[in-house]
Amino acid sequence: MELIFFLVEPAVPENIGAAARALKTMGFNKLRLVNTNRHEADEAQWLAHGSTDILDKALIFDSLEQALDDIDFTIGTTAKKRSVKFDYYTPEEALLLMQQKGDSIKKVGLVFGREESGLTNAELQLCDLTVTIPIKTTYPSLNLAQAVMLIAYVFSDAQQKSDSISMPHSDFKILKTKAVRFLTLAGINKDENLFGRIMERLARANQTDTRLLLSFINKLEKKLE
Repeated sequence: MELIFFLVEPAVPENIGAAARALKTMGFNKLRLVNTNRHEADEAQWLAHGSTDILDKALIFDSLEQALDDIDFTIGTTAKKRSVKFDYYTPEEALLLMQQKGDSIKKVGLVFGREESGLTNAELQLCDLTVTIPIKTTYPSLNLAQAVMLIAYVFSDAQQKSDSISMPHSDFKILKTKAVRFLTLAGINKDENLFGRIMERLARANQTDTRLLLSFINKLEKKLE
């Protein structure tokens, strides 16, 4: 699977540069930026220090939803728990869940929010899993570049082991799309807690369960037709 890092509206150029340096140090090279051009500032280039190629090749998007369009499985990060999500994971737990999906996913997005306010509730709803980094004190908190470094370190082994794996069709993304369709048919609105809870639990499904659920939904679709 391919891992791609996302920074949503980062405001401090130095943080973007330091994040790029952290990614390259851990063996990653793909960065997407949402609604910012601060990576072009001299300060970002200086802090990148040997990683300016990541900044130069970074893809820019107007919104997170647009940036995630081709992503199969999304892991969002947050410093505090929000009412919009029920389940929160450590980076190590999220990595294990991701690995258990095997070849049912091919593109994974790791999303980081704004320095001051993080990701919005609407943006967190776009994520399949939500990760929070356990820290000993509430203040001072980790800054953006530090958070990127820690997550990149945890996920670095997965990146190295996946380099030689071919890119299969994403069963999990198909399953999510079909699940949304059936939830909608059942009259379960996206704003309801039940909808979000079902989608969160679906995100935990491993490779075997994903394919089993997909087979069931495919048969159900044929019956309905």
